[in-house]
Amino acid sequence: MTEPTLFPEAPAAASAAGAARRPAVVGLDLSITAPGVAYRDGSTHTVVTRQKDGDGRLAVIEEAVHIAVGGEQYGLGPLPDLVVVEDIPQNSHAAKPIAMVHGVVRNLLRKEGVPYALVTPATLKAYATGKGSGDKVPMALSAYKRAGREFGDDNQCDAAWLRWAGLDWLGFPEFSMPAAWRERLNKVQWPEVDRW
Repeated sequence: MTEPTLFPEAPAAASAAGAARRPAVVGLDLSITAPGVAYRDGSTHTVVTRQKDGDGRLAVIEEAVHIAVGGEQYGLGPLPDLVVVEDIPQNSHAAKPIAMVHGVVRNLLRKEGVPYALVTPATLKAYATGKGSGDKVPMALSAYKRAGREFGDDNQCDAAWLRWAGLDWLGFPEFSMPAAWRERLNKVQWPEVDRW
């Protein structure tokens, strides 16, 4: 797990009510082999599953997401205000297993009453780098440039960007972004969540 770095204070434009409590956002880059999780405190983790466990990997992922999401009734703290999930890539050879993971995770979020948003890979890349295509290297470089963060793998990096996108949408950007890149967030179908 990587340690979060310190980020600037919330922008002055945030409301007085919102300034009292920063929204809690979790980012999830889902896959069947190594989902990335960005926790509400900014730390990240990769959940490694074993192929030999077959569909049992879904239970491992569900438990990991459950811990990330929390819940007072489980002694895991309050639920987050928002979870941001990378959507299933279109025309992907891994779409079937990712769809199974999405089903498990979305059902968990629904049962717990946690609002979530789906962000396409192209929209996430465009938000992070200004360009909606290409490999993962530009996202890692942008994370280092903007937040001073390095990650153990691209799953954690994607999860961090998903969390940052959610915080930005709620009015608490972790760092400065070009306005044109930030506008990409308007393509996301965001759930009804109080914006600070």
